[in-house]
Amino acid sequence: MLTLESFEEASEIVKKITQETKLIKSGYFSDLTGNKVYFKPENMQRTGAYKIRGAYYKISTLTDEERERGLIAASAGNHAQGVAYAAYKYGVKAIIVMPTTTPLIKVERTKNYGAEVILKGDVYDEACAYAMELAQKKGYTFIHPFDDLAVATGQGTIAMEIIQELPLVDYILVPVGGGGLATGVATLAKMLNPHIKVIGVEPAGAACLKYSMMKGEVSTLSEVNTIADGTAVKTPGEKIFPYLQENLDSIITIEDDELIVAFLDMVENHKMVVENSGLLTVAALRHLDFKNKKVVSILSGGNMDVITLSSVVQHGLIQRDRIFTVSVLIPDKAGELVRVATIIAQNQGNVIKLDHNQFVSTNRNAAVELKITMEAFGTEHKNQIVRALDEGGCRPKVIRTIL
Repeated sequence: MLTLESFEEASEIVKKITQETKLIKSGYFSDLTGNKVYFKPENMQRTGAYKIRGAYYKISTLTDEERERGLIAASAGNHAQGVAYAAYKYGVKAIIVMPTTTPLIKVERTKNYGAEVILKGDVYDEACAYAMELAQKKGYTFIHPFDDLAVATGQGTIAMEIIQELPLVDYILVPVGGGGLATGVATLAKMLNPHIKVIGVEPAGAACLKYSMMKGEVSTLSEVNTIADGTAVKTPGEKIFPYLQENLDSIITIEDDELIVAFLDMVENHKMVVENSGLLTVAALRHLDFKNKKVVSILSGGNMDVITLSSVVQHGLIQRDRIFTVSVLIPDKAGELVRVATIIAQNQGNVIKLDHNQFVSTNRNAAVELKITMEAFGTEHKNQIVRALDEGGCRPKVIRTIL
């Protein structure tokens, strides 16, 4: 069972390896939500995520013989790095099975900590099945990323730190994949103060815990589809499920598009890179239906590869009308392109891409098409530019932006 004594022990043990992640008050989200919002920045943690806590504490509970057999784990990335780094600190071998869809940065960092990496399966569940198969065949000690009470205890040390720093916290928002972090945080929070509300936050495309809660038993989704790769889990943990049922107050689900907005919010307002799974609790802040409460949002990790980061930024700018594309029809004669460019310039638009198509009509003198992609300050500015083009006789049509 999860006990207060084990949480206290874990809190002392993980201090040997973790970095201090003090709460950060967010003026932006406090004003936006009408609450006092704080971030627990585990994206700044050693290995870039909270997972080092559970991995290190779990390994500390093993016997020397269990460690010497070699450790094996399955992970979409952050647990992999946690186990690899903890194994390195203990001087033992680690094999990590990762889904083939794992971002490259997580694969390379796991290797850099000295672990052997095997890529297998499209999602975590398939990688986990293979890792357990290898553990049986070769006698490795399996370190589960979430369905393990010792691992959940290590993750729960986050709640200890939150409450020590903010004793009167009202709500804690915690990301949910398989449920290990939520188990540790919710269970310890309720032990220390039963009045604290703990809200789990899942991606809508992988809401296995919400589905299981609805069924009243651990249940498996037929598929998962989300950009929050660290929480792309089909089945929550069997061992930890009763703790989640007892201690988690509610669950919020988040669409992928909301994560894109949350990413820009964090970069622009806090100058912080948070991975998609860690952004779940940031996006959830916009769903809160209460005011004047002290709210802590756990940012679970920050390991995002550059390609994913670039894609999220681009889609976020498009989503917020900071980048948009219009199609205009103009006569094919000298000076028309300059006229259109002048209208845009006079309205402070900034052209970043231009496509001139003379063959949109068989009568080029009547009309040629310009597709113009430009930057704006937001929706109001975009609408101003479109209106100006319309008043200038350009017949603008907003179309899908492809960068």
